[in-house]
Amino acid sequence: MSYTKRVDGREFDELRKITAKVGVIPRADGSAIFAFGDSIAIAAVYGPRTLHPQHMQNPETGILRCNYDMLSFSVTERKKPGPSRRSSEISKITEWALSPVLQLESFPNTVVDVFVTIIQANASTRCAGINAAALALAHAGVPMIDMVSSVSVGKIGDKICVDLIKEEEDYEGEGGATDIPFAFLPRTGKVSLMQLDGKISVEDLKKALKAGEEACKKIYLEQKKILKALKE
Repeated sequence: MSYTKRVDGREFDELRKITAKVGVIPRADGSAIFAFGDSIAIAAVYGPRTLHPQHMQNPETGILRCNYDMLSFSVTERKKPGPSRRSSEISKITEWALSPVLQLESFPNTVVDVFVTIIQANASTRCAGINAAALALAHAGVPMIDMVSSVSVGKIGDKICVDLIKEEEDYEGEGGATDIPFAFLPRTGKVSLMQLDGKISVEDLKKALKAGEEACKKIYLEQKKILKALKE
């Protein structure tokens, strides 16, 4: 049976409403909020600052350190407070997605800390977090060669869909659901993140990659608009 209509009525290539803003945490060096609909992420950046302990320092470059977490009340069923295996994994994934655009060679022996907090979750939280973190890094003035834009793409039944919600991730109809978080560098067109949860054919993966790239172009326009407004 074909997957003919999305749960929330969107087109298969349609993002949820994007809400984003920078400068939301005054004491941080840079900060941002980014939301896909009711999946809301806040990111705060501190640094570059001297890395301690000293034996962890790199005399040739600064390092990026990310921490991702979800608040206990961000999901319907209360989450146990504190770090988990999942949050540790997504913290590292966030570092990998962002690292290719950062120019930290001018800041040896330092660290840039990025804290991503999910305050409300309806799937695609790691992607919302990456988008928030990229905006916060730019807001902090950390040198970047490109922006990072991230979106989840899924094969739900027989359809390629962008920006999945929880009901789509949990789809158990014919064909099941496959979730693929992507992160793109919009100016160069390079991919800095691609994960795969589920099964998909090579042909459908190519379609998902193309759908993700087109969706990230729309996300980048929103990111660019917000950062441009800072200079005006």
